[in-house]
Amino acid sequence: MLDGIVRVPVPANEPIRSYAPGSPEKASLKKRLEQMLDEQLEIPLFIGGREVRSGNIKHVICPHDHGHVLATYHQAGQAEVNQAADAAAQAWKEWSEMTWEARASIFLKAAELLAGPWRDTVNAATMLNQSKTCFQAEIDSACELIDFWRFNPFYMSQIYSDQPDSSAGIWDYAEYRALEGFVFAVTPFNFTSIAGNLPTSPAMMGNVCLWKPASTAVLSGYYLMQVLRAAGLPDGVINFLPGAGRSVGDPVLARPDLAGIHFTGSTPVFQAMWKTIGDNIASYRGYPRIVGETGGKDFVFAHASAEVSALATALVRGAFEYQGQKCSAASRAYIPKSIWPRLRDSLGGLLSEVRMGTPTDFRNFMCAVIDESSFNNISDYILEAQSSSDYNLLMGGQADKSTGYFIQPTVVEAVNPRARLMKEEIFGPVLTIHVYEESRLEETLQLCDTTSPYALTGAIFANDRSALVRMAKALRHTAGNFYINDKPTGAVVSQQPFGGSRASGTNDKAGSKMNLLRWASMRSIKETFVPPTHHSYPHMGEK
Repeated sequence: MLDGIVRVPVPANEPIRSYAPGSPEKASLKKRLEQMLDEQLEIPLFIGGREVRSGNIKHVICPHDHGHVLATYHQAGQAEVNQAADAAAQAWKEWSEMTWEARASIFLKAAELLAGPWRDTVNAATMLNQSKTCFQAEIDSACELIDFWRFNPFYMSQIYSDQPDSSAGIWDYAEYRALEGFVFAVTPFNFTSIAGNLPTSPAMMGNVCLWKPASTAVLSGYYLMQVLRAAGLPDGVINFLPGAGRSVGDPVLARPDLAGIHFTGSTPVFQAMWKTIGDNIASYRGYPRIVGETGGKDFVFAHASAEVSALATALVRGAFEYQGQKCSAASRAYIPKSIWPRLRDSLGGLLSEVRMGTPTDFRNFMCAVIDESSFNNISDYILEAQSSSDYNLLMGGQADKSTGYFIQPTVVEAVNPRARLMKEEIFGPVLTIHVYEESRLEETLQLCDTTSPYALTGAIFANDRSALVRMAKALRHTAGNFYINDKPTGAVVSQQPFGGSRASGTNDKAGSKMNLLRWASMRSIKETFVPPTHHSYPHMGEK
């Protein structure tokens, strides 16, 4: 126990490395990529600090070269889930009662390990297993996760410093306790930083976690566990349970000691989990905290005064970086008729320069989509755009899965503004555009607000300030992260806390104090220095 009020170092966002030609960071990352391509790991579960091998094996592959096996991994089932929950329960008392400074130091150390000796390994794993370019990996698996592990301890210290007022003769203070039970962290394939943040933000607040990574991102998750272990995370605090969704999720949700869900993934899966929790509510020790971010149908809305070159660049980057597999990716756009011809030409010019291929070729802007199921789903949307009178297919539309799951950046014009491609999440490199008459601006803003059930990210473009004000007001509830004259992707920890509402989630804002507060249970404590010694009050002295 420290006799001192300890201050967490004031964090700053991790600088992004450029990986420019001839740079030392490019040479170092290239070397690690080559080493990893020559390896084939066997990835165990981690339960209570032990490596557990279930014998139920699956392969880790490169989406851009699906014949290349990077690793095999063991899958968890009911027996392993119960072992992990028991191991977490055993770790809970010591971890939840550990001083916050000691807990914070582990994640601050993890940030430094990731920023230094582990950076190439985690970035290379993300590039190969999730088919990300070096830049997309760098801003995700390095910079964003380093930021989470530096800023969250700082926010934690601010939460603990938030104390109540006290009257004369009384000392009031608050304790921020861990939840009783375990938190179930369910993480997606598309961001290694989310995979690292979802189990560690509850753990930082003294909770124990069961972590189920996406089956298509097990390699990077494995290396994150290695970073956390190297940083001194005690056994059983975070238990690593790759496996099929229901094989892990069903036994987890049946446990009476489930204390919370920290989720990023699809809306249907999140809604099914919420329903199961509701059905089981009487069996839980407490009311589980449910925090989720579930996707979007993110928009770009342009005014006639928008700068066309900036708008075109935002659409290409926002829609097609990481193959459109970002929850925040620009998936639909509303463009005024007066600037549409110039924008269409500009988009065509930019897309003609886009290279697609393996992430080991640093000249590529795009790589492959994550797996065959995703490839087939996206291809079905493109087929509808080619065959339905609701659309005109303008650019791209080709797909090839012979070697890897490659889909061209595709631009579709929607004649019908409420057609399926304007309202459903595709999660791939497909941008659907509706061209509107400028005289129907207000009506089109209402279309944007009401066409999709999601409300995650959105962007507006205009040089006319009065138009920006009007558009922002009309679209106030359409996005939890809102951008003015910028693409709707690229939220930075501490600058744009991330999350949306409606069908996009609970808007608990990863990368902020708001999210950490969900993983604490406050105990208000009142200490009276001179307690009363009789029950009567002054007003009782006279009738």
